[in-house]
Order: sequence, then C-alpha cells, then structure tokens
Amino acid sequence: QVQLVESGGGLVQAGGSLRLSCAASGRIFTIGVMGWYRQAPGKQRELVATVSSGGSTNYADSVKGRFTISRDNAENTVYLQMNSLKPEDTAVYYCKAAVRASLTPIDYWGQGTQVTVSS
Repeated sequence: QVQLVESGGGLVQAGGSLRLSCAASGRIFTIGVMGWYRQAPGKQRELVATVSSGGSTNYADSVKGRFTISRDNAENTVYLQMNSLKPEDTAVYYCKAAVRASLTPIDYWGQGTQVTVSS
C-alpha cells in the first residue's frame, strides 16, 4: 500500500508565500511523474505543475513565474513553492504520484491540503 501525505497549506494574504510538501511512503520501487493539482469550490480539478523523475517540469499558465515545483527522489517527496499568491489561487491542493511497486505504475493521490488566499 502507498500513502501520500501533504502538508504546508494554510491562510495567507495576497502577495504572500506558502510551501507545500507531499511525501510518499509504503511499497515503492520507483516513482515517475509527481504533480500538484487543485480544486476550487464549484470547479473541476486542474493541473498546477508536474515534475518528472529526471527533473523536467510543466506548469499551468496561471502559475508560471510564481510557483516552483521540485522533488527529492531520495525522500520520495515533491514540493510546491508558491509565491505572489492571489485570491484566485484559493483551492484544495492535491499531490499525485505515479508509483511503480511492480511492473505497472499506479497513480496515487494525497488527501488534499487547503490553501486560502485573502485579498
């Protein structure tokens, strides 16, 4: 069994910063792409950023230049540094990891962490 545990959410004023962490544990052989997604009330879950095992990154246009995704492969952890936060960044943030415990990778999700940006 694999678990993803997120931390680092909270309440921050517009223009502020937060750093999210997501640690994977359990039966893990390798982890492929790791990413962060978010879901605001009444909206669909959307991609925020992803990072490959080799360090290649991809960002949603709405967060480019403000958010930075990174990972520590030795610790099976992915981070999201969020700067210059805006009220529209308010959402529940989820991490996802493509975990290979056998031949076929399986996507696992974290439980979500609330980020609230006040104006």
